[in-house]
Amino acid sequence: MVTRRGPILIEEEADAVRAGPAEAPPVPDAAPAASGQAMRTMAALAARPPSRLGRWFRRALGTLFVFVLSVATWSAVTALLAANPLLGWIATVLVGAVLVLSVALALRELSALARLKRVGDLQAAAGAALASADLEAARGVVDRIDALYARRAPLDWHRARLAERRGDLFDADALMGLAESEMMRPLDMAARAEIEAAARQVAAVTAIVPLALADVAAALVSNLRMIRRIAEIYGGRAGTLGAWRLTRAVLTHLVATGAVAVGDDLIGSVAGGSMLTKISRRFGEGIVNGALTARVGVAAMEVCRPLPFVVEPKPQVHRIIGRALSGVFPQSRGD
Repeated sequence: MVTRRGPILIEEEADAVRAGPAEAPPVPDAAPAASGQAMRTMAALAARPPSRLGRWFRRALGTLFVFVLSVATWSAVTALLAANPLLGWIATVLVGAVLVLSVALALRELSALARLKRVGDLQAAAGAALASADLEAARGVVDRIDALYARRAPLDWHRARLAERRGDLFDADALMGLAESEMMRPLDMAARAEIEAAARQVAAVTAIVPLALADVAAALVSNLRMIRRIAEIYGGRAGTLGAWRLTRAVLTHLVATGAVAVGDDLIGSVAGGSMLTKISRRFGEGIVNGALTARVGVAAMEVCRPLPFVVEPKPQVHRIIGRALSGVFPQSRGD
C-alpha cells in the first residue's frame, strides 16, 4: 500500500461555472403585494345586480311587515280605547304623529330623487348642446345652471360674473366653457376635499384596524358618505334611497369598466411610493384602498356634475391620493 504525502488536488471540470453573488436568486418579498381587497369586495357587493325574484321577495316581505304592524297597532289602540280611554287617545295621537312623520320622510325621499333626476337631465342636456354646438340649447343649459344654484350664497359672485360675461359669447362651446369655469370650479374644489377626506379615512382604518371585514365596512360607509356629499355639493341632495341608488350607479360603472382593478401603473406608483408598503402589507393595503376610494370619488364627480369636464381638467387620482395621504404615510423622495 502506497502512502501519498502532500496536498491532494481536485481538478474542476472545464465547463463548470463558479457561482457568485450576482448569480444568486433574489430574495422574495416578505409581504405579498397589496391588492385593495376591501375596496374590490365593497364594489362587488354594492354593484351586484339584484335578481327579479329577490326584488319581489323583499317587496312581499316589506308589505307583510307593514300589514302585520298595522293590524297589531290597530288592535292595541282599540283595546286601549275600550279599557282606558285616556291611554287609548294618547296612543292614537302617537300613531298619528308617526304616520305624519312617515309621510314627510317619504315626500323628502321623493323630492331627493326628483332633484337627482333634475341634475341628470341637466347633464344630458349639456352633453347634447356640446355635441350639436347649438347656441340656444347652450343658453338654456346656462339658465338652468343659474336657477339650480340661485339659493347658494357662496356662488352669488360667480353667478354675477357669468351673467356679466355670457352676453359677449356667441359660440356654444365658449358659453359652456365659461359656465363650467365660473360655476363648477369652486364646487370641484369642495368635491376634491371630500374625496381626500374619505381616502384618508379608508387608508387609515385599513392600515390600523386588524379586524376581519372591518376595512370592508369602513370602505362602504366612507364611500356612501362621500358620494352623498358630492351629490349635495353639485346640487343633487340625495336621501337614503337616492344615495344608495347613486352609489350603485357609480360602482356599477367602475366594475363594468374594470376601474377597480389594481394592476395599472397609476395605483402601482401610489402603492410603491411609500416605504411602509415594503415593510407592512396592511399599510400597502391602506394606500391602495385609499387610491381606489379616490377613484370612486372621481367617478362620482362625473356622475353628479351637471356639466361635463371640457375646460376644467379632470381630477387625477394620483394627485388626490398624494395630497390625502401626505400626512398619513411617508412618501419616498422620488415621488
